[in-house]
Amino acid sequence: MIDDILAKGKSTLETVTSMHWWTDSLLSFTTTRPPNYSFVAGQYARLGLPGQHDAIWRAYSMVSAPHEEQLEFYGILVPGGLFTSRLKELKPGDRILLDKQCFGFMTADRFEDGDDLWMLATGTGIGPFIAILRDPAVWEKFRQLRLVHCVRHASEFSYEAHLTDLARTPPSKAASPAQLQLIQSTTRDPAAGPPRLTGRITTLLENGELERAAGIPLTEQSSRIMLCGNPDMIEDTRRILHQRGMRPCRRALPGQFVTENYW
Repeated sequence: MIDDILAKGKSTLETVTSMHWWTDSLLSFTTTRPPNYSFVAGQYARLGLPGQHDAIWRAYSMVSAPHEEQLEFYGILVPGGLFTSRLKELKPGDRILLDKQCFGFMTADRFEDGDDLWMLATGTGIGPFIAILRDPAVWEKFRQLRLVHCVRHASEFSYEAHLTDLARTPPSKAASPAQLQLIQSTTRDPAAGPPRLTGRITTLLENGELERAAGIPLTEQSSRIMLCGNPDMIEDTRRILHQRGMRPCRRALPGQFVTENYW
């Protein structure tokens, strides 16, 4: 089966190099990176694993930056999922298929201007934002970076230590790189407590709590927003942004926000 897929010339066979479990259902894994495989931070890949009769393919955002030697991915196990039931059994040295093409348009270069970049994520939707923050370019393009991560329980705040390190030591060598603030919120974990917020991103936007925590307002003139995660969050946030006079980026028309649904 694998040989037949590779013979089509649309994918490569890569090697899993590490597996890291954040919780019983959240994991990160790295793979080798084929020569000439290029992508823009924020894009996603298609990964394949052998199924009963054919390969099973799923989309996974790259957590790694475009300049890194390996590819890194972050995901959640879906109970009974055809792909993740196989993914959870992988170990370093196992093989995985990688589509030669990368996908997606949720990239920071979609914005022609703006001072502040807001990255709003639910759950594993934080993945592409980690790649964006590992890329020096975004630190030189904006003055303020606000990463908002909303999960159910505090145990799901994967990459928290890494993001704290990035805020302290940006990857950019610019004289005055952007300043990063990580804003976290839980929806089912009241014990998480301050400085973490409590509530959905949309609720925090509507009651003003998110902007108070960020210390800067969301405005049509200065703010550029990226949304990734739960489709309901994205749809509701789009409505809020529209009410504030903001519009999505189009191919030939600049806007204030871009989105990526995660299912």
